[in-house]
Amino acid sequence: MAQSNLKYKRVLLKLSGEALAGNQGFGIDPDVIVGIANQVREVSELGVEVALVIGGGNIFRGLAASSKGMDRASADYMGMLATLMNSLAMQDALEKAGVDTRVQSAIEMHEIAESYIRRRAMRHLEKGRVVIFGAGTGNPYFTTDTAASLRAMEIGAEVILKATKVDGVYSSDPAIDKDAVKYDTLTHLDVLKLGLQVMDATATSLCMDNNLPIIVFDLTQDGNIKKAVMGESIGTIVEGD
Repeated sequence: MAQSNLKYKRVLLKLSGEALAGNQGFGIDPDVIVGIANQVREVSELGVEVALVIGGGNIFRGLAASSKGMDRASADYMGMLATLMNSLAMQDALEKAGVDTRVQSAIEMHEIAESYIRRRAMRHLEKGRVVIFGAGTGNPYFTTDTAASLRAMEIGAEVILKATKVDGVYSSDPAIDKDAVKYDTLTHLDVLKLGLQVMDATATSLCMDNNLPIIVFDLTQDGNIKKAVMGESIGTIVEGD
């Protein structure tokens, strides 16, 4: 049932792999993934078209492995496979919550996911299905942040919802620095100049060039995805000048 007071009708939700691990720090916490699925169902039922990109850091971090001597391309491909594992877990949780979901992979794996086809993805969204984009961009040397920015623009998303464990963007890590200052609004250029940990520089530059806003918010607070799509002031919004 679509609501006229929605601020955003088509969104891309970016989840880190670590978000799925919860407090255990590794793997997939079933309670966490069910909670996320319920939040996604809530906004889907409002008529919001939702796409997801999920990282793989809870299973394998390509960059960390390459820093210890593994070939970077091989390590990144392993990271892409980790994102597919998370995507399939999220699909299962969403479908158990009653949400039609499709996984599209940037690397062909016909037995477990559709291949990424932009027009097919958009058609799924128009039909009210949630689409999960797995395997990043399909290319090594690019992060899932960059994949999120790229897919968001390809499907015409109005905003990237960057889900984190903190309630916005701070001048430094609030868990370490008690004097850290929270920003309510930033420009993409501010993020790049100040080196803030929102998304990596490639992803942020893509968003800046295409005037795509990013909302950074706390996923652990139930109902925050709904608040974001309704335009309520939560977290930090990064947008053009």
